[in-house]
Amino acid sequence: MMYKRIRDLREDADLKQKDIAQALNCSQQAYSNYELGQRDLPSEFLVALAEFHKTNVDYILGLTNNKAYYKDL
Repeated sequence: MMYKRIRDLREDADLKQKDIAQALNCSQQAYSNYELGQRDLPSEFLVALAEFHKTNVDYILGLTNNKAYYKDL
């Protein structure tokens, strides 16, 4: 579920993989591997993605369907 969620968040923001890769300071290929589930997403990237997309880690991990950004609460 996590891999689909990070792809959906990126696509909903009309961003390319290279845009997210640049924000995470990794290669486009590495980010592609995260979206495809071919590599485990490091926890620091998970947190960075939640911050970038203004959502929460639980949403990305599929533990909740609530996209609320904790810093906005």
